[in-house]
Amino acid sequence: MRIETRAAEGVIAAVRSAAARTGTDFGFLLAQARSESGLDPRAQAKSSSARGLFQFTSGTWMEMVRRHGAEHGLGWAAEALKAGAAGSGVREAILALRDSPEAASLMAGELARDNAAALGRSLGRAVTAAEVHMASFLGASGATRFLTALAADPQAPAAAVVPQAAAANRAIFAARDGSPRSLAEVMAVMAGKIGGNDLPVRGNGLPVAAPPPAMLPAQARMAYLLLAELGG
Repeated sequence: MRIETRAAEGVIAAVRSAAARTGTDFGFLLAQARSESGLDPRAQAKSSSARGLFQFTSGTWMEMVRRHGAEHGLGWAAEALKAGAAGSGVREAILALRDSPEAASLMAGELARDNAAALGRSLGRAVTAAEVHMASFLGASGATRFLTALAADPQAPAAAVVPQAAAANRAIFAARDGSPRSLAEVMAVMAGKIGGNDLPVRGNGLPVAAPPPAMLPAQARMAYLLLAELGG
């Protein structure tokens, strides 16, 4: 039986709250956090800018905050990004929010919803949790390309479809003996990472959480940095 530390319990609580607020399946989000960071809110990738509980890269994090920050108490950050007013100090402050289990979980929930919608439009059908997880890995367009190729020829080598991702993630795209994995095999690996958790058709059975406070202490500091930059 898995024994969670107090720190991990706090992370799990943040994921549960974010699942309720974003309407994303709790089991899916928790499995994704375990897969991405082992539930370590400060995990840092060695070969990219990916950081935090859900390993957001700098670019994806900024885009998610710009798109959804105002819905979750980060309106100051979203507005700064939309207005192009995020100087170095504010940018660093926004990126540092990836270390917050609460903020990271909320943005991960929103990203899952965005990716599910994008894949559904591209593929013309309902999508599975494993496919949404694939989109968090390859991006919605990359996942669409992968899944389209998978439907056409499951045994085709996956690396030929998404070569850049394959080069950067050899453990996923190659077997232990070094042989290249097929599209079907890579899909199975990704599905295994979320343990069969799926996305609900409507909601996730969790109560709707209360809206976040308008300004948390850490956010107040970020807003101060923004005002200082604008005033300077």
